Amino acid sequence: MASGYVGVLTCELHFPGAHSLKEKRQYVRSAKAHLQNRVGASVAEVDHHEVWQRARLTIACVAREHRELERLLDEAERWLRGQEWEVALVDRFVVDPED
Repeated sequence: MASGYVGVLTCELHFPGAHSLKEKRQYVRSAKAHLQNRVGASVAEVDHHEVWQRARLTIACVAREHRELERLLDEAERWLRGQEWEVALVDRFVVDPED
């Protein structure tokens, strides 16, 4: 019986246009909302909370099939890279129920 797949992206983002924590938080809120709506991801800011031009986001997706999970993670990463901020680092991890 298949139990599904969980995928996690950890992304280091740089916001060169942010000049305060308030501006940075607007970027982060926007990114979280778009990823939640676009790919159904759960998103959390996990580091650099008090740094106004950096954020580390962890994005988690769940899918029944591995192929679908990879598509969701690819779409999330593609969307992040297409925005006005810079993506400095992306780390991907997939939990396989067979392991």
